[in-house]
Amino acid sequence: MNFVYATTAVLFFAGSVLVLERIRPLRRAGLGERVRPYVAPTTSGDRRLPGGATVTAVMAPLAEVFGSLLANAMGLHTPLDARLARAGRGQTPGEFRLSQLTGTLATLGATSGAVILLGLPAPVSIVLLLGAPVLVALLSERRLETEAAARGAIVSLELPVVAEQLGILLGSGLSLGAALDRIARRSDGLVATELANVVREVRRGRTETEALRDWARLADSQGVDRLVSVLSLHRDASDLGALISTEARAIRDASHRALVESIEKRAQLVWVPVTVATLVPGLILIGVPFVRAMSAV
Repeated sequence: MNFVYATTAVLFFAGSVLVLERIRPLRRAGLGERVRPYVAPTTSGDRRLPGGATVTAVMAPLAEVFGSLLANAMGLHTPLDARLARAGRGQTPGEFRLSQLTGTLATLGATSGAVILLGLPAPVSIVLLLGAPVLVALLSERRLETEAAARGAIVSLELPVVAEQLGILLGSGLSLGAALDRIARRSDGLVATELANVVREVRRGRTETEALRDWARLADSQGVDRLVSVLSLHRDASDLGALISTEARAIRDASHRALVESIEKRAQLVWVPVTVATLVPGLILIGVPFVRAMSAV
């Protein structure tokens, strides 16, 4: 048990250091951050000055390895940067993994304190010390997947309208780049935001097809894949507006089928409490005479 106490004390100290290091009033800016306002920007990227390493930079590789193991255990083999972009988070993979590790160590410290104060038995203490931090880490992964699924549902609802707008604009004679730029500037919503990113990539020198395929890869949606496959024909097809209008109707039909399926599933779930509420009184009414008859016998 002394080994358990020593291990929990060391982990509690490490978690406390990480938590306190992320609190801005208690954190002293590194040398690179203090000198950066006085140094001209370079094209080679942001380089830290010697001695500018922090506890965060040291713990980042460990956090990435820890998070990768948990993601593989959950069956999540998609790269983390794609999942973060799909969820709409502005974090880098290193920042997300470090935040996940910080929460895990903080949970481990709190659990260790509770175990020591309550004096729980050794088996219960080991289960709590191992289970609570892992549960917190898995919850962060689950929250990321939930946010990505919610954004994907919103994109599926907005996509038919945007596809119809693209068909109208292309049918009126606009080019694909001009149509994407107009929708990105004059529309709002998640799809318009994603199209604004596509337009930004095109202005950086990429072709419309490459930027749209990257969007389809990050979106991971069948509707987006079908729409991008049609838009990729803008240099070969002469009547692209009609093709996009047809694809918009197909996307709308798919969304309608998914909505009907969701409604049917919820309608079936309504019968679960009704069935339970019906069976329990029935079992009681049948059981009382049966018990009385058996006692008489």
